[in-house]
Amino acid sequence: MSGALVRACVAMARGLAVSAAIAMSAMLPTHARAAAFTAIDDSGRSVRFERPAERVVTLAPGLTELVYAAGGGATLVGTTALSDYPPPARRVARIGDASRLDVERVLALRPDLVIVWQRGATSRELAQLEAAGVRLFHLEPRRLADVPRAVERLGVVLGQEAAASRAAEGLRRRLERLRVAHAMSAPVSVFYQVWQQPLMTINGQHLIDDVIRLCGGRNVFSRLAVLVPVISTEAVVAIDPQVIMTASESSNVVAWARAPDDAAFDTWRRHARLAAVRHGTMYALNGDAISRQGPRIVDGAEAVCAALDDARRLGR
Repeated sequence: MSGALVRACVAMARGLAVSAAIAMSAMLPTHARAAAFTAIDDSGRSVRFERPAERVVTLAPGLTELVYAAGGGATLVGTTALSDYPPPARRVARIGDASRLDVERVLALRPDLVIVWQRGATSRELAQLEAAGVRLFHLEPRRLADVPRAVERLGVVLGQEAAASRAAEGLRRRLERLRVAHAMSAPVSVFYQVWQQPLMTINGQHLIDDVIRLCGGRNVFSRLAVLVPVISTEAVVAIDPQVIMTASESSNVVAWARAPDDAAFDTWRRHARLAAVRHGTMYALNGDAISRQGPRIVDGAEAVCAALDDARRLGR
């Protein structure tokens, strides 16, 4: 065989090899071809990914909802007891609850990413997971703008950028509509009751405070130093808020309800001079929507805005 013919055959073989390689690459999932990247979590740590995560465990219900919103539901292999939304989340393996994390169960699921709510699992359990080589990613939205941003960040680490971007933009549009609608609303003083015994509320750094301000409300305990402080009944009576709100434990509250007969307001009905008691402006909110730091907080914001609009009418 002549040298020219040999060189031609070699060139053809190389061309076929390159074509085959390109074809094989095209058949691989996008994340299998992606370059390594680094993401910063809410603890300020840089978390390195060789490729998007494929087996995910979430340690709070709001985190589960964020994963689904980002288009990553199929990656979820484990979550906590109260992660019941969206409905497919109910079929995911349980690895503990708010007070206890089954570290062995988590490790048995072989996750390549555990998403952590910073005020959830104990530091001891998280240290055990890290010691076992499990990668942690902390997420805790503290402002409404952080929620769509969290969806986008999960879209990156889960390889679902397009779906996550669409979901995030939808959340932003809904929040912007509320912001515009209530930009000129009359201010209303609000006491948000987290718990009855002991009596607890929120300060100005809490996500729910951001919701109240979006709707033209003013959290009467925003200046307290602790995120979820314990307060006295006398302190609330002295401030005399125009509105009292709490998260309902009843599934009957779809969004919000004027609920003067709810047991959560028993303490306040004994103080008939309170403005919120006189006008009947005490509201129960859907607990899952207002209390979870996930995409449904936008539903919670819509409910709070509607309740405060109702309070403005009643307080005239």
